Amino acid sequence: MKPYIEFKKQRDLGEILSDTFSFIRNEFKPFCSTFFKIVGPYLVVMLICYGFYIHMIGDFFNFTTVQSDNAQSGLFTGIVALAFGAAVVATYALSQAAILFYIKSYADNNGNIKFEEIKKEAYAALWQFIGLFILVGLCLGIGFVFCIIPSVYLFVPLSLSFPILVFNRKSVSDAFGYSFTLIKNHWWMTFASIFVVTIIVSVAGYAFALPSTIYTYAKMGIFSGEIDAENFADVDLIAIFLGIIGALAQFLLNIISIVASVLIYFDLNEKKNFTGTYERIKNLGETDAYERIKNLEGTD
Repeated sequence: MKPYIEFKKQRDLGEILSDTFSFIRNEFKPFCSTFFKIVGPYLVVMLICYGFYIHMIGDFFNFTTVQSDNAQSGLFTGIVALAFGAAVVATYALSQAAILFYIKSYADNNGNIKFEEIKKEAYAALWQFIGLFILVGLCLGIGFVFCIIPSVYLFVPLSLSFPILVFNRKSVSDAFGYSFTLIKNHWWMTFASIFVVTIIVSVAGYAFALPSTIYTYAKMGIFSGEIDAENFADVDLIAIFLGIIGALAQFLLNIISIVASVLIYFDLNEKKNFTGTYERIKNLGETDAYERIKNLEGTD
């Protein structure tokens, strides 16, 4: 039997980190199966668009081509960039939905999951997640334009708006607003948890992106001291393949951040609302009542 991880309880930073990796490790097979069945087609489209985008960027910056070809390349690059952007938003939004509804099914069914229910709810909530994804992105972008500090401040509560959307069953606007209420008086602790998780994911993502970076530098001749700028624009199949591997790894590593955000959400929710505590008390009372009835029936 796999150990069951109780989500609805308070945790410190160490427990958030350990339970994040414990959940992924314990649920690896059913989670991967569910995740790729739901998100797989979108992920394939995103990676194909990414491959074309890398190729078109190389053609666009190839200064050996004539001006008319460059103009035509610029048009196609813009189209591919738009397609890639749309694929990224849809894929990341659906992945958020699939992971969160998986955890919801896991928590509601004491460690068991219902695939059809997860799939139905994830697809049904896709447009909500896309809307929230765009809204959060715009707010963070505006905060970054004015100053980095507002963007960092906003990122902490807004990263919890997605779990709120699922577990509190709120609308996009309500989830957006409630995230600031949930984080009140707990910003620094939440920031520390998110910061540590972000560092771990970033370092791991950098490790997967390193082969592509090394290959690009080698092509440009940086390591040999003979820099050839023309080779920077010359994107070959190896560069595209390494770029796709890096993008795929970064996408999958995002799972760690999402699972951690759920644990952080439940930690804050318990501190404010004691939802999990009340549920455990209620279940304990029902169990005691059931045992008393059984004992009374046994005495008849």
